[in-house]
Amino acid sequence: MILAAGRGERMRPLTDHTPKPLLRVGGESLIEHGIRRLQAAGYRELVINLGHLGQQIETTLGDGSRLGVRIRYSPEPPGALETAGGIREALDWLGEAPFLVVNADLWCDHPLTSPALARETLAHLVLVENPAHNPDGDFGLDAGRVTLEPGPRHTFSGIGWYRRELFADLPRGRRPLAPLLRDAIAAHRVTGELHNGVWIDVGTPERLRELNASHKKNPARPG
Repeated sequence: MILAAGRGERMRPLTDHTPKPLLRVGGESLIEHGIRRLQAAGYRELVINLGHLGQQIETTLGDGSRLGVRIRYSPEPPGALETAGGIREALDWLGEAPFLVVNADLWCDHPLTSPALARETLAHLVLVENPAHNPDGDFGLDAGRVTLEPGPRHTFSGIGWYRRELFADLPRGRRPLAPLLRDAIAAHRVTGELHNGVWIDVGTPERLRELNASHKKNPARPG
């Protein structure tokens, strides 16, 4: 599932008329870059949630065949449903096996290889070193287990694999992901890994400009 329903407030005025996932780097939109990486990793069935100016995303991507995938769209009401609410709304399309969820506004070279989740594990998160805009990080990592304990923290990348059990009992509606994750982490049911490669949360016009400038110098990255 690709999360693409956000308003992109920090990206204004660019997002006043263009949804953030359709902002371009090196001639290709962020979401198309993400889909190409998913397709290269073997994913063929995608769900994309839609919110602000979502029709533009559906018009651009169509059924996904141009990119070698099949896309279903999960439209959300004005204001969207936040991350957990959006996943819960689309849960019936995500199957019984663990599924991958990625943010649409990432520029990243993680291989997206599905981890082997133990039966008791509800989620597996990809963490990264803390960027300047999140210096305190989000979660700890101890021998492959995500923790809430004091100590060094890393930033959640917006890439994670989940079991449907994490969301199945949620009432439909607007629900953030963080409380669900914290409860599961406290119960020792979340694993994780640290990705040391390219990762950019393209959340502001400045970061988009920097990424485009960097891409012009080295268009091969992240692949």
